[in-house]
Amino acid sequence: MKDEKLIKGVAIWRISRLFELAEEDTRKDPAGSETLAKRYIYLAKKISAHYKVKIPKEMKTRICKSCNAVLIPGVNCRVRITKGPLIIYICNCGSEKKEYITKKDTKPSAK
Repeated sequence: MKDEKLIKGVAIWRISRLFELAEEDTRKDPAGSETLAKRYIYLAKKISAHYKVKIPKEMKTRICKSCNAVLIPGVNCRVRITKGPLIIYICNCGSEKKEYITKKDTKPSAK
């Protein structure tokens, strides 16, 4: 029997490493390394699907759904901040990603 926790741990490590590599390549040369960075994200998604592991939320929110690019404000995407609790990221491919900001509860729950 395979050790599932070990396998899933390695899968998460590989996903995070691929994300780091994609981010590095995008920061170094946004125009030249575009295909390699997108390939890293594609591989991370394939690993996630194969081993049934979720991509961490802080990584998932920084990936464009349409072109698999790592969204880095000022490098390959624009940021629009609205009056309400909404931030819009506009990727170079033209797609928009909306992120809602919510306040965390600071009150302790009553038991």
